[in-house]
Amino acid sequence: MNDYSDIIDHPHHQSMTRPHMSMTARAAQFSPFAALTGYDESVRETGRLTYEKAVLDESEIERINRSLQTIKETSSGCIAITYFLPDLFKEGGQYTICSGEVKKIDEQEMKVIMQDETVIPIEDILEIDLLD
Repeated sequence: MNDYSDIIDHPHHQSMTRPHMSMTARAAQFSPFAALTGYDESVRETGRLTYEKAVLDESEIERINRSLQTIKETSSGCIAITYFLPDLFKEGGQYTICSGEVKKIDEQEMKVIMQDETVIPIEDILEIDLLD
């Protein structure tokens, strides 16, 4: 009885009142269902690369300090600062470049404030290039 022999030779039923649904339309009715909500976002986030912050030696720190002193003394024009930007969601971050003019070097807070209001912690600076 479990071999379906009683119905195996019957024709497939098709409604006389409703049109036959295409395979694409049939599949589409199930597409909004996601058994693992947020899974795709989680996979993308895990696959997103972050990098560790470089540890600078004394000579590199001294070079950055000299560049900051030069900027402070000369009110240098346009510069490019490469600095580490920590990731908000996972460990690590990425290096980014901010170009423009320095508005202020805050020695108390140990930050460089650019004209566009970008605030860069001095400890995160990797390199400073004077563009003028």
